[in-house]
Amino acid sequence: MSVRILALVGSLRAGSHNRQLAEAAVKLAPAGADVALYEGLAEIPFYNEDIDVEGAVPAAAARLREAAAGADALLLFTPEYNGTMPAVLKNAIDWLSRPYGAGAISGKPVVVIGTAFGQYGGVWAHDEARKSVGIAGGKVIEDIKLSIPGSVTRFAETHPADDDEVAAQLTEVITRLHGLAGEPAAA
Repeated sequence: MSVRILALVGSLRAGSHNRQLAEAAVKLAPAGADVALYEGLAEIPFYNEDIDVEGAVPAAAARLREAAAGADALLLFTPEYNGTMPAVLKNAIDWLSRPYGAGAISGKPVVVIGTAFGQYGGVWAHDEARKSVGIAGGKVIEDIKLSIPGSVTRFAETHPADDDEVAAQLTEVITRLHGLAGEPAAA
């Protein structure tokens, strides 16, 4: 049985290093792990309870919920914008948190990683995303972390998949998440 891991990228930029990192995760996923890169976060409207009505949920938000519901785990990739996560990722988490107490990520293992230009690799954004996902009902895996600093220079001419150190670290992250997502639920 393959473990399905849904990857969400908090950057919409075409040349995003976090998107490249997510592409590397798809490529480097070990046997038995299927990492699917979600497309379409830009189309999801800002969360608003007035439009989150059963039978009338915006199609883009419904697709995100369906993708998350069908996944065994989530892997979030986020840069750091002004000391926190980008709005597009926070918005996705907000949609996935509803309905309250029974959202699409409720109880699912979630790991947050990423890269940023700064010397700490986006740790503030990663911490904020973990906090938000935990409140939204996801089972945040706190001890699996990867924050890669200096993205603009480190990945200027090298794709993350071709950086041996990053590839090894990313493979370890996915392998550990795969193991946790494949564990049977506690009775």
